[in-house]
Amino acid sequence: MKTLLFVYNANSGIRNTALDIAHKVFSPKTYNCNLCAITFNTFSENKAWKVFRTDSNIEMEFFHINEFTKAYPGTKYEYPIVLSKTEDELSVLISDKKIKNIASTEALISKIKKLTT
Repeated sequence: MKTLLFVYNANSGIRNTALDIAHKVFSPKTYNCNLCAITFNTFSENKAWKVFRTDSNIEMEFFHINEFTKAYPGTKYEYPIVLSKTEDELSVLISDKKIKNIASTEALISKIKKLTT
């Protein structure tokens, strides 16, 4: 079975989360993680995304850059990114460039459904 790995263009931790929230609030046009912007509101997960994520039969894992590079050392990607994992092989499902052009949560969900069926 295939697992989707979502890697946000951010690092984990309270300090980084606070900086991300401030960036989203004060300068949303320059925020560098469209995957974060699409799947999360300022303080919580987007409702439509949460429903999709919890109701979907697709296995999903979520990472910040530092968590991903620790779990998958030696991998190099541009973030944010959505990867497809089969056994121990990773392949790009939605590249950073394509994520930058996704305008809404609904568009992301539609793209994922199209690419995984």
